[in-house]
Amino acid sequence: MKAVTWQGRRKIEVATVPDPQLVDPTDAVIEVTTTGLCGSDLHLYEVLGPFLDAGDILGHEPMGVVAEVGSEVRELKAGDRVVVPFNVSCGTCFMCERGLHSQCETTQVREHGSGASLFGYTKLYGQVPGGQAEYLRVPFADTLPIRVPEGPPDERFVYLSDVLPTAWQAVVYADVPPGGSVAVLGLGPIGDMCTRVAAHRGAGRVIGIDLVPERLARAAGHGVQVFDLSEYGDQLVDAVRGATGGRGPDAVIDAVGMEAHGGSAVKALQTATGLLPDAMASALMKKAGVDRLGALELAIELVRRGGTISLAGVYGGAADPLPLLTMFDKQIQLRMGQANVRRWVDDLMPLVTDGDPLGVEGFATHHLSLDDAPRAYADFQKKRDSMVKVLFHP
Repeated sequence: MKAVTWQGRRKIEVATVPDPQLVDPTDAVIEVTTTGLCGSDLHLYEVLGPFLDAGDILGHEPMGVVAEVGSEVRELKAGDRVVVPFNVSCGTCFMCERGLHSQCETTQVREHGSGASLFGYTKLYGQVPGGQAEYLRVPFADTLPIRVPEGPPDERFVYLSDVLPTAWQAVVYADVPPGGSVAVLGLGPIGDMCTRVAAHRGAGRVIGIDLVPERLARAAGHGVQVFDLSEYGDQLVDAVRGATGGRGPDAVIDAVGMEAHGGSAVKALQTATGLLPDAMASALMKKAGVDRLGALELAIELVRRGGTISLAGVYGGAADPLPLLTMFDKQIQLRMGQANVRRWVDDLMPLVTDGDPLGVEGFATHHLSLDDAPRAYADFQKKRDSMVKVLFHP
């Protein structure tokens, strides 16, 4: 089959690889019909190379049609249409039963002290072949895939794999009071969807902050009050406070993570680390890795006293310094974590089947073939061609 593979830093290739096979009797194999390119895939493209091997198959936002099921699968059959969550979770362990599917005890990567395995996401998360491919092996076929109805286009459902539950959890964790205010840092796919979810759940004022004109215009088009960081610069905090009664927003969602702009010294360290032999680089990153923390530092400064910060953007540093004095003094609440995809399906399914209140149809800016993946990764990282969300169609 054809698949998108990692071959080195900023080097993505579409390769012919063996078709996936059933391994356990509870497995299924799906034929992928649509699969997304996620902002967190850029961390693999740029920073996390020491935890990848050449040839690893990328991608964690797939949906498709069941091609084959194992002998013990009872809930799925060939021909069923399904979305595959990015967490590889069993659905039955202590953590899954408590809605913490990203901490699944069956698939935790204990070798690295990590939570649940993830599709297409490094040795730290199980090195499970990903979904930017023509076919995908899916374990726990009775409890992991999300069955969706026939009829509506893939774009109505594919975001259940990651974008929708990640944004929903980020807004739930932000704990915006009814009619309250929330600022979203970064208006890429997750940040954009966070603004839509926040408004849907009753936020009175939704603020979006970014540097990219097309992303700002896109958010403004669905009612978000936008601030261009490049325009406001050091005056941004005062401007946002001015829009929120002088206090700052009740909640701030950081949808940027380790890809934050700025922090040239940290960026140089990350780049230098990536040039070390993998064994040395991975050890250094696990013990002393640092992130560019511009977005998180801005969130801490922006949020009102007694407010909440929700981290949706991925951070990977093991030794990140936090301004704990400021956080303690402002009485900030901080919540974070990989989205527990299966936890939120019941909340989200009505929003993609009974109308389209979040605007998922038309959410993608680019529909491409797998062969276009190398160019798409490069354009997405550089924010070229007004690219916000890419869907590949194998």
